[in-house]
Amino acid sequence: MAATSSPSPSSAAVWAFAAAACVKLLLVPTYRSTDFDVHRYWLALTHALPARQWYTDASSEWTLDYPPFFAYFSRLLALPAPLVDASLVSIPVSNAPPFAHLLYLRLTVAFSDLLLLASVLLLARDARPRRRPFLALLFVLWSPALIAVDHVHFQYNGFLMGLLLLSLHFLEQGRDLAGGVVFAALLCSKHLFLVAAPVYFVYLFRHFCCGRGVVRGVGRLVLMGAAVAAVFIAAFAPFVYYYGQVR
Repeated sequence: MAATSSPSPSSAAVWAFAAAACVKLLLVPTYRSTDFDVHRYWLALTHALPARQWYTDASSEWTLDYPPFFAYFSRLLALPAPLVDASLVSIPVSNAPPFAHLLYLRLTVAFSDLLLLASVLLLARDARPRRRPFLALLFVLWSPALIAVDHVHFQYNGFLMGLLLLSLHFLEQGRDLAGGVVFAALLCSKHLFLVAAPVYFVYLFRHFCCGRGVVRGVGRLVLMGAAVAAVFIAAFAPFVYYYGQVR
């Protein structure tokens, strides 16, 4: 009798993600915190108003307080919303959202988790030996804390964790410049990840800049600094220099 082949790590991750997605759909009508109202308003804000008003609008208590890349992310998620219900992204937002609004926003969280899946697959492919690191990454897809915070309480941490893991994938591949750029994009999406910035700085300084001679090391330091600065300029420059919104 021929031996049955075990599923590959990639296919196992996809099945685990699909199973987790089914659980997330069951959680659509469950409890939600005020963060749901916050993100619902941010979708309407970034869709209905020009960018110059995103950080100055005071028509709601749910003012935008995330960095610009997350605002652009909200804008992207809001683009298909009028196809479901135009009132979903109109200001002012309704105090009692209908089920269609709730379903749409819950699905945006589930959809954004695709980046987390992609990053887990990339890291699983990098893992040597494969089995134990892959199991650890598999638990990320089924993290009870992440499911509770994102799909009950209501957040987009799966998307942000996907960015972090994508950055780690690039570092694992030795592509330090790409890893630094993705981490900078993460900081421009949610500032709370600043707690990891010192670790990134030490790692990139030692691994990307040191041990290559003074001239080449300084050149690489300037290159990394310029790449990271370019990300921050792309995120904040429109608001700082054209709108004067970020102080």
